[in-house]
Amino acid sequence: MSSSSGPAAPFKVVIAGGGVAALEAVLALRELGADRFEVTLLAPDEEFTYRPMTVREPFAYSAAERHDLSAIAADLGVELLAERFASVDPQARLAHLESGAEVHYDALLLALGARPHARFPHALTIDDSQLDELMHGLLEDIDGGYVRTLAFVVPPRVGWPLPIYELALMTSARAFAMNVELAITIVTPEAAPLEVFGDQASAAVSQLLAGAGVTVVGSASCEVPDSRHVVINPGDRSIEVDRIVALPELFGPSVRGLRSDEHGFIPIDEHCKVEGVEGVYAAGDATNFPVKQGGIAAQQADAAAEAIAALAGLPAEPRPLHPLIHGILLTGGAPLYLSAQLTGGRGLHSEIGETPRWSPPTKIVARHLAPYLTARSQPGG
Repeated sequence: MSSSSGPAAPFKVVIAGGGVAALEAVLALRELGADRFEVTLLAPDEEFTYRPMTVREPFAYSAAERHDLSAIAADLGVELLAERFASVDPQARLAHLESGAEVHYDALLLALGARPHARFPHALTIDDSQLDELMHGLLEDIDGGYVRTLAFVVPPRVGWPLPIYELALMTSARAFAMNVELAITIVTPEAAPLEVFGDQASAAVSQLLAGAGVTVVGSASCEVPDSRHVVINPGDRSIEVDRIVALPELFGPSVRGLRSDEHGFIPIDEHCKVEGVEGVYAAGDATNFPVKQGGIAAQQADAAAEAIAALAGLPAEPRPLHPLIHGILLTGGAPLYLSAQLTGGRGLHSEIGETPRWSPPTKIVARHLAPYLTARSQPGG
């Protein structure tokens, strides 16, 4: 008498989110073993927006790319639920949705993003979902000569300051082109501009900012008591400006059913597994990793996918996260390409140049997502 076992039941993976980390994880799981996984994507938004390029929209560039999530889900063979994740029951392995529905999982990946908060109510706080609209009036006033002094401020907990430098440089370039005198000051808690990329890159960016006439006040904690003043500490000094633009402060999603740090971020280990919980992983801005950037989110998603594949019994060797950060700094002229290996949230072995060291040369460097989106953006893609 002989016996045989049928094929293993699909390993159910639920991915909460519709951004970079979520889509990178879908693609990574497909490569690791598409036949093994039954993937459900929870995403309340209809579109995936290529957010790093929204910073150009106020300066008469074309709109950032937007991709229909339902078309991507159909292409990748995953189930898309237009639902918002609410909480998790790790013991029952259930993801609860805001609608009241629940979804069983064998593995859950939380790619929920961070919650932006306007740290300075008297400043114009950047929102990349409507940046063109937010900046339109300011740029018109600069063109008209009504704004002569402008401050860009970075709150103490931001995760990714690069957009503030892009806005300052592109605003400076526009004012120069319009023959308008404009004094720009950046106030940041960083010791030096874009210090996350390391000393070499930071020195090059500092030189670029100085050449554009942008003053940087570093190692600063600031307050904005009204719409015309920035108070800088240490030193308790104040600068007066016509307008103030700020990055939002970020908070984590504070997921019910999981432990969070004091700011709501999800603690993860080197394989992006949520600490102390079986079968639950997290990637992207929702985690307690200090740098909040699309390329890092993609690397976390890859690490989580490998760990999930091993959990599903596939012959995958989960590799720990060794984050390598790439960035493109838009300047109003030729962009700068920056790279560094991250250790303890700071860049080592940094590189900077006017030509990219990676391919495709995209803002978000993601092993699977970058070439996938590039192909979708081609005619007939």
